Amino acid sequence: MKVLIADKFEQHGMDALQALGVEVLYQPDLKDATLAEALAATKADVLVVRSTKVTDAILDVSELSLVVRAGAGYDTIDVKGASRRGIYVSNCPGKNAVAVAELTFGLILSLDRRIPDNVAELRAGKWNKKEYSKSRGLHGRTLGILGFGSIGQEVARRAQAFGMNLAIWSEIGVQLGHDGLPADLPQVVHLRASTGDAEAPTVTVYDTPAEVAAHCDILSVHLALNERTRGLINADVFNQLKPGSFFVNTARGEVVDYKALEAAAKEKGLRVALDVYGKEPATPSGDFVDSLIDLPGVYGTHHIGASTEQAQQAIAAETVRIIDAYFRTGRVPNVVNLSRKTPATHVLVTRHQDRPGVLAHVFDRLREAGINVEETENIIFADAEAAVARIGIIGEPPADVVAAIKSGNPHVLDVHVVAVT
Repeated sequence: MKVLIADKFEQHGMDALQALGVEVLYQPDLKDATLAEALAATKADVLVVRSTKVTDAILDVSELSLVVRAGAGYDTIDVKGASRRGIYVSNCPGKNAVAVAELTFGLILSLDRRIPDNVAELRAGKWNKKEYSKSRGLHGRTLGILGFGSIGQEVARRAQAFGMNLAIWSEIGVQLGHDGLPADLPQVVHLRASTGDAEAPTVTVYDTPAEVAAHCDILSVHLALNERTRGLINADVFNQLKPGSFFVNTARGEVVDYKALEAAAKEKGLRVALDVYGKEPATPSGDFVDSLIDLPGVYGTHHIGASTEQAQQAIAAETVRIIDAYFRTGRVPNVVNLSRKTPATHVLVTRHQDRPGVLAHVFDRLREAGINVEETENIIFADAEAAVARIGIIGEPPADVVAAIKSGNPHVLDVHVVAVT
C-alpha cells in the first residue's frame, strides 16, 4: 500500500506509518496540477491532506481508495466526487478541539482586556494605565456558542471555569441530561445546579442562532461548513446582538456573512476576533488585505486554531490509526461519506453451509432476475461449517427466484425474505 502525504505532517506519524509496512511518500508542497501529476505517477492508494484541496479532477486521475483529512473539517475535499468513485473519505474529529478552544478563549480575553492594544502601545513607548484598566470582565456574562460538537463543548467547559453563563445552539442538536443541562458538560456543573446555588452558571439551549445572539454578551462560532451552514451567521443574527457585544469566529470563514459583520461592527460597536476569513491567502505566507481587520476593536490571527504541537501530534496519531485499520482489516474509522440509511427495501436471509460457490449461486440468481444487491453481510458460525448471508436488495424477489436460490445449490439450507422497516 502506498500513502502519499501532500501536506506538512508530524515526523513521528510518518515513522509510525512506515512501521506498519506501508510505503510513505512525503511531498508536502503538492497542490492542484502537481498533486494530480503525483497521484497519477505514484498510483498511491491513500492520500493524506490538511488544507490542500482535493477536487473531482484530481480524484479522476488517481487510483485512490482512501483520502484522509488530517484534521476535523473536510470541506476542501470533493466528497461527492469521492463517493461516486467508491473512495473512502475519513477525518480526525475532535483531535484539535482543545487547541481551538484555547485560542477561542485567548481571543475572548484579548477582546475584554484589549491585550493586543496594550502591547502595541507599550512597544510604541506609551503608558496608559487609566485607559486599559477599563474592562467588563467575563464572570457572570453569557457566552453564546453556535455549534456544540467537540470544539463547542471544550469551549463550554472553559467558559464554566470562568463562571460564565451559556446560551447554546447546534445544528446537530444538544443532548440534555436529567437536570436539563447539556449532557456533555462537566459533572461539576450538574452538581452545582442540583444544589440550587443562585450563583451557579446557567445553561440555556435555544432553537435558532438569532435567539442565542439576543441572549448573549459574547457570540462564538464553532460550526462545520456545509450547505446548511454556509452564510448562516448573517445580518439577522448580528441584528440581535446588543451594542458592544463580542463576536468570535474560529470555525470557517464561509459560515459568516462578513459584509454583514463589518456593517454590524461599525453600526453597533461590536468587538470582533477572527481566526478565519472569507478569503485567505493560498500560501502559508504572503500579503493579506481585509477591510474588516482594519476596523478599531477587531483582532485577527492567522488561521492557527488547530496549530499546536499537542493537536498536530494527536491528529497524526489518529491518521495513523485510520490507515492502520484500513491496511489490516479493510475497514475505515471516521468515514464521512457512507450512506447513513441503506437504500435496500428487503433483506434476503440465506442460511448455508460454508462452501465455495454458494454466494456466487445466490448472486447469479439475483442478477438473472435484475435485482440489485445493495449490501451483504456473511456471518460465520463456530467451526466455520455454516454461515448466514444477509443480502440487502431493492424490491421483493419473486417466489420463483427465492425457490431457485433454495433448490439450485445443495449447500443452501434455508432462504427467507424480510422487509426493511
